[in-house]
Amino acid sequence: MSMTFASRMDSLRASEIREILKITQREEVISFAGGLPAPELFPVEMLKEISVQVLAEAGRSALQYSTTEGYEPLRRKIAERIGRKFQTKVDAQRILITCGSQQALDFSGKLFLDAGDVVLCESPTYLAAISAFRAYQPQFVEVPTDDDGMIIEALEKILATTDRVKLVYVIPDFQNPTGRTWSLTRRRQLMETVTRYGIPVIEDNPYGELRFEGEILPSLKSMDTAGLVIGTGTFSKTFCPGMRIGWLVAEPEVIEKFVLIKQGADLCTSLRSQMEINLFMERFDFEANLQQLTDLYRKRRNAMLEALDEMMPAGVKFTRPQGGLFLWVELPPQLRAVELLQECLKRDVAFVPGDAFFPNGGVKNTLRLNYSNMPEERIREGIRRLAAAIKTVG
Repeated sequence: MSMTFASRMDSLRASEIREILKITQREEVISFAGGLPAPELFPVEMLKEISVQVLAEAGRSALQYSTTEGYEPLRRKIAERIGRKFQTKVDAQRILITCGSQQALDFSGKLFLDAGDVVLCESPTYLAAISAFRAYQPQFVEVPTDDDGMIIEALEKILATTDRVKLVYVIPDFQNPTGRTWSLTRRRQLMETVTRYGIPVIEDNPYGELRFEGEILPSLKSMDTAGLVIGTGTFSKTFCPGMRIGWLVAEPEVIEKFVLIKQGADLCTSLRSQMEINLFMERFDFEANLQQLTDLYRKRRNAMLEALDEMMPAGVKFTRPQGGLFLWVELPPQLRAVELLQECLKRDVAFVPGDAFFPNGGVKNTLRLNYSNMPEERIREGIRRLAAAIKTVG
């Protein structure tokens, strides 16, 4: 078979996480690789009731095409929740329902990026965002990043010396892959900087509600005086990923552009799923369900940190996230995470090597660990195996 594909396909490659997840399907593997929520807390029985009620009361509507913008009652609820939690004061007209927040990232690339344009991002950053943007053939410039977020002096220097910067992409809350959270000062400094330069910001926030301690910080969108911030969110991490309901938040003229893109992609997101989440929020206590998740993930994070403190060899560093699903490990400089992974797979434990989270590569001694999907006893055993593997390859 002979076909000529678009040149953009040359830059795309399979997700390293998805490829590793294929290996970890075996029951005996302790996987810290994916970002999978805890399936035992999916509200299956309640959703059975909700599904029956939606089909009984509005089945013909629920199974029909819908508006591209999404189901307005759900959009109103999303606007109310992000206003209450993140001080993001918007109405339903500034919300577009998407097929997970991943679709919002793809649409953002389509809206803003031409080949050769520049995306600024944290270093490291979210692997699937790199994949989404890479399809539009940009260049990535990694902004030096510490525990408080992007280093603003470095960002200023890059903006002053780099042409064709079209987007800044950030995850201020419990960042994937590091688990770090931006300080309030850095958030304000970023917004002051991008406002002066007029650069759009994609503020990705899948994990912000999964906070284990401390206070939720205001979103970048809440500080946006120039309409530059496009926020994304999702029910995948706070409810059920299989429903594939996410959203983006932007000013009306930007939403109009996203609507045109979505109409060309899939017309609309599943109305039935939107109606089911909306009715769940009306009939049941969504916040109590979310608190259950948060409490469980806190215990699992604690179990992982305790095991790492106890078992990691000298020279291994790791982050201590205040929420979210991930933490980040830095190995001694001479170790290579890809080689360590091969040793770990022999011991039936898996993680994601960190190099994939740097769009320009070159950082070989880091890795990401997920703690949301494994029970505490398996977390402890997995860290024991990881520590033993580090000693073997070291």
